[in-house]
Amino acid sequence: MLIAITQLLFCQLVGEVIARAFDLAIPGPVIGMTLLLITLLYRQSIPHNLESTAEGILSHLSLLFVPAGVGVVAHLTILGNEWQAIVGSLVGSTIVTVLVTGWILQRLHGGANNES
Repeated sequence: MLIAITQLLFCQLVGEVIARAFDLAIPGPVIGMTLLLITLLYRQSIPHNLESTAEGILSHLSLLFVPAGVGVVAHLTILGNEWQAIVGSLVGSTIVTVLVTGWILQRLHGGANNES
């Protein structure tokens, strides 16, 4: 378990270094997990210790939302003052996401119509 946690934290560290070195807008942990995904796809298998550790972390995933909830409560006045912009960006990004996803699926599916 300790080795798997070390591997996960190492991926996060590498991602953080890349994000800061290239001044990227993508968070370091996202880059690190992408690197881990690429590594696992290349290996075409997941080590047992990494799989069991990840399952343990995911079983307690709700605890990881506590800091986000505290941040929301700590900034309620800002959220209250900027609610229109927040709602607008949420609705707009949802619409864009649905449209782009639909477009990509049509492109990947070859534009064929399902005749069922």
